Amino acid sequence: MQFCRSLLVLLFLIVSLFQLSAQTRTDKKLQKKINQLVSDLRLRGVAGIYVKNLRTGKVAAFQPDTVFPTASIVKVPIVVGIMDKIEKGELSYNQELIYKDSLLYAGVDILGSFKSGEKIELSKLIMLMLTMSDNTASLWLQSLAGTGSRINEILDSLGLQYTRVNSRTPGRDADRRLFGWGQTTPREMTTLLEKIYKGEVISKKASERMLRVLGRNYHDVNGISQIPPNVFVASKTGEVNQSRNETLLVMAPSGPYVYTINTKNLEDQSWASSNEGWVLCRKLSALLWAYFEPHSKWKAE
Repeated sequence: MQFCRSLLVLLFLIVSLFQLSAQTRTDKKLQKKINQLVSDLRLRGVAGIYVKNLRTGKVAAFQPDTVFPTASIVKVPIVVGIMDKIEKGELSYNQELIYKDSLLYAGVDILGSFKSGEKIELSKLIMLMLTMSDNTASLWLQSLAGTGSRINEILDSLGLQYTRVNSRTPGRDADRRLFGWGQTTPREMTTLLEKIYKGEVISKKASERMLRVLGRNYHDVNGISQIPPNVFVASKTGEVNQSRNETLLVMAPSGPYVYTINTKNLEDQSWASSNEGWVLCRKLSALLWAYFEPHSKWKAE
C-alpha cells in the first residue's frame, strides 16, 4: 500500500513537471531572432524582453527576470487596485468625484487644468490614466485604490514577486530611489497582462473592463504603430529619461500574443523618435508581427 502511494505521488510530480514544461516551452526560432535583434542594435543600456504566444504557450525571452523601472506601466497595477475596490463595492465605476488643487502633480496633465471643485467620474479618471497617462489622475487613483500598500498586496496574491508600486508607499523608499514610481520584470508584467486577458485578475468582469480601457492607448507611435490598425491591442507604455517600456497584448488573426519590453540605464536620453529605446520597441514589435503573421501583407510606414 505504501509503495502504491509513493508511486502515485511520483506520477503526480512527473505530470506536474511535464505540464509546467509544456506551458513554458521556448520557441527556439523566435528566440534566435530576438537575440539577433538585440545584438544588432547594440543598445547602450540594459534591455529585457518576454514574449508569449497565448495559442501555443511557447515563449522567447531576453533577460526576462531582471528588475526594471516601470515608469508609467505602473498604471496597470494601479487600475488593478481600483477594480478591486469596485468589485468590493467600495467604489463605483461611474461615481462622481470632486477634484481639488491639492491633487495636482505638476506637468502637462489634462486633469491638472481642472479648477478646484470641478466634478469628474471615476471612469474618466481611469481613461485619463491609461489612455493619456495623466499623472495627476494616476496618483489620485493610487490613493483611492488604498495606496501602493494595498496594490502591492494584490500583486503578491497574483504570484508577482517583483512587480511593485514604490512611490508614496511606506517602506519602499529605497526601491523608489532605485526604480522610481514602480518596478517590474518583463516576465511578470507579461504575466499580469496575460492574467487580465484570461479573466483571472479580481474577476472575469473586472478583467474584461481592464482589457477594454487598456485598448485605448493614445501613445501609439512605437510598438502599436507596427501592428495593423484593425487589430485590437491592449497596451501601456512608460518612459523616463533613462528608460523606455511597453507591454502589449495583440489579438492577432493567428492567435493572441503578449509581450513586454523594458529598458534602463540608457545613454540615449533624447525624446526624439530616434531614441535607441524606442527604436528597439518598434523593431521588436515589427519582428513579432512578421513572425506570428507571416502571410500578412500589411507593412508599417
